Amino acid sequence: MKHIISFFIFLLSTTAIFAEDTRCYELRIYTANEGKLEALNARFRDHTCKLFEKHGLTNVGYWVPEDQSDNRLIYVISSPDRAAHSKSWKAFLNDPDWKKAFANSTKDGRLVGKIESTFMNATDYSPAVKPTNAKKGRVFELRTYTTAADRLNNLHARFRDHTCGIFEDHDMTNIAYWTPMDEKKGKANTLIYIISHLSTAQAGKNWKGFVGDPAWKKARAASVKDGKILAKAPHKVFMNPVDYSPIK
Repeated sequence: MKHIISFFIFLLSTTAIFAEDTRCYELRIYTANEGKLEALNARFRDHTCKLFEKHGLTNVGYWVPEDQSDNRLIYVISSPDRAAHSKSWKAFLNDPDWKKAFANSTKDGRLVGKIESTFMNATDYSPAVKPTNAKKGRVFELRTYTTAADRLNNLHARFRDHTCGIFEDHDMTNIAYWTPMDEKKGKANTLIYIISHLSTAQAGKNWKGFVGDPAWKKARAASVKDGKILAKAPHKVFMNPVDYSPIK
């Protein structure tokens, strides 16, 4: 009963947003060259984020993996639609202030060795994606699910009807849920989402409670009666927000 009430409240607070969030989201992952992550963060903090906003790209969130040996910057930006996104990105790249900032920051070598980009749509059950600043620090978890053939809708149904509500019962905060826009990025079989926990240690307790919850066990069993949903184990990364992230 608890998870039903919790999810009902969750739906009431976000239903008006579900059908309206037609924005184009882009997940970008930068692998910094050795010793360059701090310089990369400085460039975003002092220049890039402001120039994004100048050209119509909304800063959603910026994180670095909690594993300090993982030298990546993971971030999400958004725009009204894919066409607007492309136009804004082109304007950003051609901005003299960006060219100057880029040149100054790479005098001693390029900061980024690899860039990964995924354009995404918000799911109909994703909460409103907006800046948040928790009173206490928290850890975020980026999870990517790859489904078996023709099972993505089943996964969406399970999250929409059960998982999101049960997450909240176990102190996991739903941040955002997306699916890739492009076929080559997994449009037909991929769910990407971010949740948060009070800490990494608490995350372990949260997941243990979730997995052991009778409501989850029942929902999972019912959802796989006609075949498994996931093609492989989910990929996960625990992340800390950087100081300039709108979401903390």
